[in-house]
Amino acid sequence: MGWRWVSLILILVLLAGCGSPSIISDPKKVQTLQDRDKTVITFWHTYNDKETQLLEQRLIPAFEQENSNIRVETINLAFNNELKNTLIARASSNRGPDVVRIDIAWVPEFSLKGLLEPLNGFTDFEDIRNRFNPKAMDVGFYKNEYYSLPLNIYTKAAIFNRELLEQAGYSKPPSTMKEVLEIARQHRFTIGLGGLEPWNTIPYLYSLGGTLTDKKFHKASGYLNGEGTIHAVEQLTALYKEKLIDLPKKAGDGKNLERVKAGNTLLTDDGPWFYSLLNKTELDRTLKRTIPVSFPHGNGSASIIGGENMVIMKGSKHPDEAWTFMKWMTGKEAQLIMAQTGLIPTNLEAAKAFKVTPNSYLNPFMEPAENSFQWPPVKNWSKIDKVYTDYLNRIFAGELSVKDGLDRAAAEIDVLLADSDSNQ
Repeated sequence: MGWRWVSLILILVLLAGCGSPSIISDPKKVQTLQDRDKTVITFWHTYNDKETQLLEQRLIPAFEQENSNIRVETINLAFNNELKNTLIARASSNRGPDVVRIDIAWVPEFSLKGLLEPLNGFTDFEDIRNRFNPKAMDVGFYKNEYYSLPLNIYTKAAIFNRELLEQAGYSKPPSTMKEVLEIARQHRFTIGLGGLEPWNTIPYLYSLGGTLTDKKFHKASGYLNGEGTIHAVEQLTALYKEKLIDLPKKAGDGKNLERVKAGNTLLTDDGPWFYSLLNKTELDRTLKRTIPVSFPHGNGSASIIGGENMVIMKGSKHPDEAWTFMKWMTGKEAQLIMAQTGLIPTNLEAAKAFKVTPNSYLNPFMEPAENSFQWPPVKNWSKIDKVYTDYLNRIFAGELSVKDGLDRAAAEIDVLLADSDSNQ
């Protein structure tokens, strides 16, 4: 009888175990067991949906297969000032992630504030550094130290509606921005600006003969408020007063892009993701309605280059493993995979190997760097961006004349540029 009770108790215990959550039934706990002998590094990024899919389904698994002692935990975040402030706060208290894909415009400021780990101390740094164009490496250079590796760049293209061009008698987009504005005025077609920030307006200003600063980014006076820029802004504000330029009520609302596709707007602009995020059916339909081209330019730059670098945040608990991951992500193979989305490789070998078919929508986004505006590698860029945008808003609102507004903006930006120079 006692033996039977013991057997019954054992059966009940086993059944209870089967009916309750167990370590094996929890995938995260299984992963924890498997990763007990691995170093886990955190990687924060702002890739879009298609880029994130490639990252998580191809790049990370391939990296972890080659580096069996490292697991990468990825966190996808929105690109905005909240992210920037969060990174600053966390790195300042040594609580930041190990690796971040950071906007190139943020790198100088983060370097100056001591929020990034210098890379020169890694034994193979010089070999890795030679993967890239020296100018690309200069973005992360501060006081004889390098703080970032170039990961990718991208450009904006002018995106026209094919039907409206045909109505105006054009089989292809005009070669100058001046002609584009003439078409808009003559046929009452609208142009869709994404906003008045530098990212949204500089391609138009430069296409119309304007400029922001001297080539070395030391001075805005005589450039931002120079005759060419004043004339460019006057042309844009005149069209805006005629209701031929649309500005979004909310940044990034995407309405201008939809209007171009629908045939309600002659021209807007965007990066390669305008097309790369579409499925094949929608992509074919969109390409029949629109045509992307490099920004019309005369004697100088017109397109604008954006991009991201990889950095190790201050206080990383696993800098060696973070460095291993950074090297892998900036290698030829990884960059060629991500280039499928329109992110231009920074690795010189990858850039040389990256081939785009003549009919690909990606061609207009491959504008050579010499025809493009590159973000100033200065620590005060965020403040400069704000000054520029604030004064352009006041000019478009009619609060200030074009000359007065640009004079004031140039004077304030000069101070910010001088402060940046003093810390180089």
